[in-house]
Amino acid sequence: MAKESKTAVIAAIAGNLAIAISKFAAAAVSGSSAMLSEGIHSLVDTGNGALMLYGMARSKRPPDDEHPFGHGHELYFWTLLVGILIFALGGGMSIVTGVRHIYEPAELGDATFNYAVLGVAAVFEGVSWVFGWRAFHAERRGRGVVETIIASKDPTTFSVLLEDSAALLGLVFAFAGVYLGETLGLTWLDGASSVLIGVLLCAVSVIMVSESKGLLVGEGVGKGTLGVLRRVAADDHAVETVGRLTTM
Repeated sequence: MAKESKTAVIAAIAGNLAIAISKFAAAAVSGSSAMLSEGIHSLVDTGNGALMLYGMARSKRPPDDEHPFGHGHELYFWTLLVGILIFALGGGMSIVTGVRHIYEPAELGDATFNYAVLGVAAVFEGVSWVFGWRAFHAERRGRGVVETIIASKDPTTFSVLLEDSAALLGLVFAFAGVYLGETLGLTWLDGASSVLIGVLLCAVSVIMVSESKGLLVGEGVGKGTLGVLRRVAADDHAVETVGRLTTM
C-alpha cells in the first residue's frame, strides 16, 4: 500500500511539472486566463506532491523520547497543508484571475497551441490518474469511493486521486472556455472557465482539509476493525471481560 501510494505521488509530480511548463507557455502565447489558471493549478499540484512525498518520508521516522508513538501523524499535517494551499493558491488565484478577465476581457491569440497543450496534458494527467486510482483501489476492499475516502487512514491515496480527477475536469473547463470564447467571440467565457476551475479546486481542498483534520486530531480505527480487536481479546482465556477499547 505504501509503495503504491509513493509511486502515485511521484508520477503525479513528474506529470504536473511537465504540464505546468507547457500550460504557462500556452497562456503566454494566447493570453488565455483559463490556460493561466490551469498552469497555476499544475504548478500548485507539483508543489503539493513534493510536500506529500516529504510528509511520507517524515512520518516513517522511528519513535524517540519526545515522540514515543512515532511520527505517523506528520503525514496528516502535510496533507492538511496541501489542502490549504490548493484552496489559497490554486482555487483563490484561479478565481481572481477569472473574475479579472470577465470584467476586463482580452482578445485571445492563436488557440492552436492551447489545444495541443490541453491534449498532451490530458494524456499525462490520465496516466497519473491511473497510478492514483490503483493506489486508491487497493484500499477500497469492496467499499464505495466516498466510504473509502471517509474511512481511509492514508490521506495520500485519496489526495492524489482527488487532485488528478480535478485536473482532468479542469482541462475540460479550460478547453470549453478557450473553444467557446474563440468560436462565439465571447472572450469573457475564458474568464468564466477560470472561475469554474477555481471553484473546483476549492471544493477538492475542503474535502482534503476536512479528512486530514480528523486524522490529525486522532481518529480511532473503524467499527469493523474495533469489532475484530474485541473478539480477539474476548477469545483469550486469560481475559475475563472486555470493556471500552480506545484506539488511535
